[in-house]
Amino acid sequence: MGDLRDIIASRKSGHEPLTNKGKPIGPTLADFWGWSRSDLVENIARGVFAEFVVATALGLSVDGTRDGWAAFDFVTPSGTKVEVKSAAYLQSWHQNALSKISFSTRSSHAFDPEKGKFAEEKKLQADVYVFCLLAHTDKESVDPLCLEQWRFYVLSTSQLEERTRSRESITLESLEAMTHAIEYEGLKEAVSGAEQG
Repeated sequence: MGDLRDIIASRKSGHEPLTNKGKPIGPTLADFWGWSRSDLVENIARGVFAEFVVATALGLSVDGTRDGWAAFDFVTPSGTKVEVKSAAYLQSWHQNALSKISFSTRSSHAFDPEKGKFAEEKKLQADVYVFCLLAHTDKESVDPLCLEQWRFYVLSTSQLEERTRSRESITLESLEAMTHAIEYEGLKEAVSGAEQG
């Protein structure tokens, strides 16, 4: 991205203190991260964590910072744009039943941060979609850091666009009719295969 974002979103170590009138007041950025992001089952944190997991599986650098305004999540070395979606059976709140699984596949207007406005064309922004399911169903032992608790599904945008059903979302049943679940170590190969059509 442009110079302004590089300045605003420079990589932090976590040791940075909160200051008041130029003096540290005790808490650090790591304290904030622990307070705000420790619940990886919570929808927003889980979604961002899934992006991180996919990036590591694809061998992409995670040394920089996440761009929450980007039209898609990553670009592979070959130039393929990748979008990551996540869902889970378990939620942080009380449940009477496991959540039904579906993933958003809505078209969108890409945001251009350099110009500060959205593109006119509404479309699927990525070339390949990775659907990440935290498939574990026991709240006592769920741990998103254990990647064996996840299942991953990979589809190209062209496959999604060929669907005759809803363009807004895709259910797990529909996904499994189009592709099969893979584990973490198979993600790189699956994305590469989707890149090639």
